[in-house]
Amino acid sequence: MPPEMQATVPAYGGHLNRIAGVILGTAVGDALGLPREGMSPRRAARLYGNPPLRLRFLFGFGMVSDDTEHTCLVGQALLRSPDNTDSFLRSLGWGLRLWLLCLPAGIGRATLRAIIKLCVGFPLTKSGVWSAGNGPAMRAALLGVCLGHDLNKLRAFVRASTRVTHTDPWAESGALLVALAAHHGAERGPARIDAPTFLRDVKQNVDVDAELTGILDKMEEHARRNAPAVDLAHALGLQRGVTGYIYHTVPLALYCWLRSPGDFRQAVEEVIALGGDTDTTGAIVGGIAGATVGASGIPGEWIDGIREWPCSVAWMRRLAERLARQFPGDGHGASEGPLRFFWPGQAGRNLVFLAIVLAHAARRWASLALDPPYDCSFFTPRRKRCV
Repeated sequence: MPPEMQATVPAYGGHLNRIAGVILGTAVGDALGLPREGMSPRRAARLYGNPPLRLRFLFGFGMVSDDTEHTCLVGQALLRSPDNTDSFLRSLGWGLRLWLLCLPAGIGRATLRAIIKLCVGFPLTKSGVWSAGNGPAMRAALLGVCLGHDLNKLRAFVRASTRVTHTDPWAESGALLVALAAHHGAERGPARIDAPTFLRDVKQNVDVDAELTGILDKMEEHARRNAPAVDLAHALGLQRGVTGYIYHTVPLALYCWLRSPGDFRQAVEEVIALGGDTDTTGAIVGGIAGATVGASGIPGEWIDGIREWPCSVAWMRRLAERLARQFPGDGHGASEGPLRFFWPGQAGRNLVFLAIVLAHAARRWASLALDPPYDCSFFTPRRKRCV
């Protein structure tokens, strides 16, 4: 465990370790998947190699994208408004507005449209757009670890976090699945995770439609055979990569976690190897696996390899410490409010990030002869577009 956390872990037991695991695990999965984002498994392997994975975004180091930043926005909103969903929603809404004004380089279409609506004056209840994209799922794991002891409250906060950008009920169901998985992992620990038990609990606690029921049945069938995740991906028709459709992203993320609940490295590497929306799938698996094994179970070289500012690893650890004091595990502690964050610095950071993204894009264009590019627009049904 990092030295700067050792002094605080005894005061909050393992709960700080789990909350830090969600935030840092999300960042690590995001950073590992970011260079491969939008690529087929074969093409990504040719450009970046097969597992074991290492950070490759910036000269052997990693940076994070919107997946990690949204998780931190949720954490800040929880610190400002731990009990009231309306107040939480207002806090998250202002965070999303400020985040967009800093000109992030990567953002899903549905999320972009929703935040633009917020910025031009639409109320929070009218900002969301009809989309079953995976945006809400990428920021849900932290809600599960902080609020999972109260299922009704967790549902309300997940609904608020989802509908501010995505109004499709499927998006909310997918986000709730991620939150429940993070809570399940944090409460049970890696030794007590059982795929059939978790999937049965999900069917009891989530309003599942016919499509999701069929997918959960496929997951249970593959779990009984301990089949690799690539087999489930092929069964869902995702040979060229996991799309941003929430009923593609979330089931495969959960399956990779359930296959290796005590092995953070294996779970994250397996989902990233599937290709497609790898920064988001890596972030979701990283958050859930981090909640399960704690920050101390995340490979240290991956955490140390992230180069970020002002949302640095040290800042994320301070956020985790404050959340652990606010949410000690079975109720509420003393409220300290959100951490200070230097938003002007985030705008400058995003310009650097954009330049690096363009350099990666140039490398991809130069390598197009290896394999046709992955393109989520191939999934033409409106609900299944990568938004």
